Amino acid sequence: MAGHAHDAHHSSNPLIGGVDPQFGKATPGKLGMWIFLVTDGMSFSGFLIAYAVLRSKLEWPNPADHLGIFLSGIATFLLICSSVSMVLAIDACKARNRQAMLNWLLATIAGGAIFLGIQAYEYTHLVHQGITLSSFKHGTSLFGSTFYLITGFHGLHVATGVGYLICEYLNARKGNYDNGDYNRLEILGLFWHFVDLVWILVFTFVYLL
Repeated sequence: MAGHAHDAHHSSNPLIGGVDPQFGKATPGKLGMWIFLVTDGMSFSGFLIAYAVLRSKLEWPNPADHLGIFLSGIATFLLICSSVSMVLAIDACKARNRQAMLNWLLATIAGGAIFLGIQAYEYTHLVHQGITLSSFKHGTSLFGSTFYLITGFHGLHVATGVGYLICEYLNARKGNYDNGDYNRLEILGLFWHFVDLVWILVFTFVYLL
């Protein structure tokens, strides 16, 4: 009997080689999120394509001479780390470890919030340097326009994601995910990973190239 109980315990735990009842299932929430991400990805693609066309047609300044690449690199690293902490939060939910889940969700929230703080500091610094939405001292005003529109649009997504994370953190504190049902956290994770992936593209095209 003890052996049967031991086997049943292992089979119910998806982290120990058992069957995960949610694996491979496309819930309505997941489908809805994927549809949203595809359409949202098209918006970002439109911004980046327009940026590339403008840059190829105009005399464009070197971004490294005017943008804070080092500070933005730190923000990028923090955002990537927050993606890892999101994965660990979902794993903790699977293992029904509420405290670890809460800790990793807090780490993810902190990563997003610090990213936004760095972005706000960068915007303030750039405005003082004469780079605004409608003007740029050292060349075409479209340099500032495209920078703020693309990074601001992404920043709006990060702010939305942080709010989304806080809501799910509060749900987790109430014990809503103590049964190991991680579906809603996985939907949140899809959005957060998308935001991180898009930023890597934005950082590469707008800051580095």
